[in-house]
Amino acid sequence: MSRFSDSRLLVATHNAGKHEEIAALLSPYGVEVVSAAALGLDVPEETETTFAGNARIKAHAAARAAGIPALADDSGLCVDALDGAPGVHTADWAETPTGRDFTLAMTRLWRALEQAGAPEPRRARFRCALVLAWPDGREETFEGEIAGRITWPMRGEQGHGYDPIFQPDGHEETFGEMDRWEKNRLSHRADAFARLVAACFA
Repeated sequence: MSRFSDSRLLVATHNAGKHEEIAALLSPYGVEVVSAAALGLDVPEETETTFAGNARIKAHAAARAAGIPALADDSGLCVDALDGAPGVHTADWAETPTGRDFTLAMTRLWRALEQAGAPEPRRARFRCALVLAWPDGREETFEGEIAGRITWPMRGEQGHGYDPIFQPDGHEETFGEMDRWEKNRLSHRADAFARLVAACFA
């Protein structure tokens, strides 16, 4: 297992919220966290069929381009009754000619469950893969998930993506109804981060 001993970490994302979340999680370890957007790095094409594979593409591309260690994640929603879909295509389901529309994506998912005659509870899980890559080609991979169920109609205006239709096990609220920091504490990304920190930072 490779320990992290550098002073700077590049987060391979152009998402300001994700950069902020990761910077906050790593703040106790004295690491300066910079984003791919701040460095003007291109976004590589994600051609793999797994979350870990796509995270690996992004992490290594960023580490090579910037010459410092890079962390990338890939995540999505996997619905049991849809054979794991949308999975790595979670964001693609929201694509429209004018940008991403997650209300449309959630409606599409619900209709697919209805057409499949999926019984309740409609089980699902958010999954996340994190890859920490170094410019010399080393890497460490960590995965996390949170299980729950798909609920309808959409509930809540917090969070993003499919959060308003995902109710995590043991909770009455959807991710869309939860306080942001409560959701971040429970999430699939938090699960993966706990593994990363224990292995490389703690």
